[in-house]
Amino acid sequence: MAKMLGLDGNDEMVRLWMRGTTGQVIAKEQIDHYPIDVPVAFRSMSKRKIIKDCWKTRRDFYYIDNGYIGNAQKKKWYYRVVKNNVQHVEKIVDVPKDRFDRMLEIHPWMKYNGQKSRPDNGPILLVTPSGKPGAFYGVNREDWLETTITEIKKHTDRKIIIRDKGLRSERVGGNNIASQCARDGIWALVTYQSIAALEAIHYGIPAFTMAPTATQHLANTDLSQIETPMYPDELEFKKLLNYLAYCQYTPGELGSGLAYRLIKELDL
Repeated sequence: MAKMLGLDGNDEMVRLWMRGTTGQVIAKEQIDHYPIDVPVAFRSMSKRKIIKDCWKTRRDFYYIDNGYIGNAQKKKWYYRVVKNNVQHVEKIVDVPKDRFDRMLEIHPWMKYNGQKSRPDNGPILLVTPSGKPGAFYGVNREDWLETTITEIKKHTDRKIIIRDKGLRSERVGGNNIASQCARDGIWALVTYQSIAALEAIHYGIPAFTMAPTATQHLANTDLSQIETPMYPDELEFKKLLNYLAYCQYTPGELGSGLAYRLIKELDL
């Protein structure tokens, strides 16, 4: 019996994960030919039908996508692997800080800056849901924009800047979330469930999220508080960063099996 099933042999990260788990690559149409107790691995929220089928049948799955932190520059270094979800939303596991510290050695610009002062009259950055998450959650971009802007304007008259996800080349380097927050003096960031919320908090900007996300334990969720946003406790946020560093991996760590071992051993 197969130990693990990979559903997209053409995807490089899935291939590496399968090498690290000594699993078997199959076509996604073949999944029903295997017992429910055999887990599957795949990448992309476009596979929403498979995710929802796994939830319904209680088949374990390992979801692969971009990492939470460390990818805001041109080179993509890290990929998250989530067991039975698309982001780590259930808990924050208390883990050592060694992995995050090693990330800082390679990417010193990632250093946590904590709460920063910002202009009292700064605008709100509204990060829209992109296509795949929108389809996954059944959210229409235009409807969400209209509803969210209407709600925000009930509680503030600040300028609202709309930021779409766009191409990766358009949102890294000098135009990453941190750079825009600094350049435009952003007061707070509002998003549906984008990892942009984590980037904003990391650089001292309070974030509001509307759906399950890895930051949900530390982000704001009530838009009526847009003028008095909560900042997470610094120690709690560093605990989250340490945890997320254990939840994302380099391609080498996927292929070597280290990623799979950490997930199993630490129940990540």
